[in-house]
Amino acid sequence: MPLSPPARPGQSFAEIDTPALIIDLDAFERNLVTMAAFAEATGVRLRPHAKTHKSPEIALRQIAHGAVGQCCQKVGEAEILVAGGVTDVLVTNEIAGAAKLDRLAKLAREARIGLCVDHVEGVREAAEAAARNDVVLDVLVELDIGGRRCGVAPGEAAVRLAEAVARSNTLRFRGVQAYHGSAQHMRSVDERSEAIERAGLLTRNVIERLSHAGLACETVGGAGTGTFDLEGRSGIWNELQCGSYIFMDADYARNRMADGSTFHTFQHALFVLAGVMSKPVPDRAIVDAGHKAAAVDSGMPVPWQRDGVIYTKPSDEHGILTGDPVAVPHRGERVLLVPGHCDPTVNLHDWYVCVRGLAGPDAHVEAIWPVAARGALS
Repeated sequence: MPLSPPARPGQSFAEIDTPALIIDLDAFERNLVTMAAFAEATGVRLRPHAKTHKSPEIALRQIAHGAVGQCCQKVGEAEILVAGGVTDVLVTNEIAGAAKLDRLAKLAREARIGLCVDHVEGVREAAEAAARNDVVLDVLVELDIGGRRCGVAPGEAAVRLAEAVARSNTLRFRGVQAYHGSAQHMRSVDERSEAIERAGLLTRNVIERLSHAGLACETVGGAGTGTFDLEGRSGIWNELQCGSYIFMDADYARNRMADGSTFHTFQHALFVLAGVMSKPVPDRAIVDAGHKAAAVDSGMPVPWQRDGVIYTKPSDEHGILTGDPVAVPHRGERVLLVPGHCDPTVNLHDWYVCVRGLAGPDAHVEAIWPVAARGALS
């Protein structure tokens, strides 16, 4: 049985049931505008990552602000996006196996669909799936430019793989995928700059080798929220795949700007609203948001605008707030928590509760959006 959302449009902020996943619409919309303005000013395309939000509602708002489409990590996410009206989707991941590839190929009857490859077997499997379904798929060759995850080594191996794609009648070679995931959370600007400079040298070399082989890179994709400005101004990358910028999380906020200040290009727009259900002693309050409400892989959630209070020791259904007894909230109060990592936190919830005027006295629920691709893991 589908679960009811924790609020209804028109309700006041105080009427939202807890725990709930909250979008501050004002901050969210400012983030949309900020990234769109950067892409326009630098002349690069923006293809935001839907693995962050898992929502066609949000995807279509990004496209309305100039994005060329969406990227995602899973075929299931692509299916939800296309069903929700997105007509250009790139799966920035390796897809192995006929079942998944057939599902992806079927989507190409309704939308422009792309995927990444890093092995000749991946090329063969994708080509066969496209042939079985009488479609043509776009393909990027994924490069390992420092992340040590998926990706073919830059150099001749990448060129040979691109040539295999280009020889296929059911695949279109579109360029390269050059994403440096581990650079996103390097804290200093110098660390991030050095990592992306090295990645850029490797990527540029592959582009030149491909050009000598007669293959043009229409797309050089990559970049994330932590390094988008570096790739965007590099003259190498021409399509940015940032995801977390629309929400921001506590871990990204630990990155530093050039002047040493905390990363503030984008604003916190995603929160878990928790209710205090117990305060057994003055310096400890228990909230109804634990592991099942907020991911802690990148650190604990941070109580929003609650100086002197920290969130600690979550269990399945409980989180503990400790600190200054004067600052620790009382039973019945509600607390906004900034997730440590927005992507897996979103995947724990069925609904976004979209709040207008969150910072003011008239905060109210403007909309409820489903987390439509929640649990789309295949």
